[in-house]
Amino acid sequence: MALILNIETSTQVCSACISKDGNVLAFKESNDQKSHARLLTTFIDQVLKESNYTFDDLDAVGVSKGPGSYTGLRIGVSTAKGICYAKDLPLIAINTLESMTNGVISEKELDKNEDIVLVPMIDARRMEVYSAFFNYKGDFLREVKAEIIEENTYSDILKKQKMIFFGDGSSKIMETIKHENAVFIEDFHPSSRFMANISDHYFKNNKFEDVAYFEPFYLKDFVATVPKKNIFK
Repeated sequence: MALILNIETSTQVCSACISKDGNVLAFKESNDQKSHARLLTTFIDQVLKESNYTFDDLDAVGVSKGPGSYTGLRIGVSTAKGICYAKDLPLIAINTLESMTNGVISEKELDKNEDIVLVPMIDARRMEVYSAFFNYKGDFLREVKAEIIEENTYSDILKKQKMIFFGDGSSKIMETIKHENAVFIEDFHPSSRFMANISDHYFKNNKFEDVAYFEPFYLKDFVATVPKKNIFK
């Protein structure tokens, strides 16, 4: 009977939920940009109150580990680790692309076809995305990569199989990839709700992270930029 707090901050979505045995009891989320630092702890407090639990009742904390936004991931992971330290709870880390795929499988009516390839995508700026391949059961077919999308990026696969693209990274390539086997699910984003049954499975199998040393899965190194305008006068 695992009670788990799930946190998702890998993209512009800020989301938190309480789940019990893989079932979501309460969740809050916002799609407002740069709202994570302002909203996350408030959302956590709200979902605990709505489900009539406190931090002392939690069995674990699950967090989306990336890939995704450097700042978003840092906020989510640092919050999760802080709660785990304070309450001596195990930390569960979930691949963002895997939980997105879990969400598509559970919420969208997909053909249970072994030939389809599910392709979650997270925007990595310009024409680059973080992506992975999954089958209709949610099993990995190809590891996570950062790749630049061009007209013929998946042409060899599309000749043979249907590919279903989703996530904020897929929206910017809809005009780039044109093929009858390319299907796009629009307005689909990561959510803590999609983490619930995965975190429950990890908990039951004792798949925990070292709270002291765990770091988000950035995939690419963080690069600081210099403002074009001189802000100091």
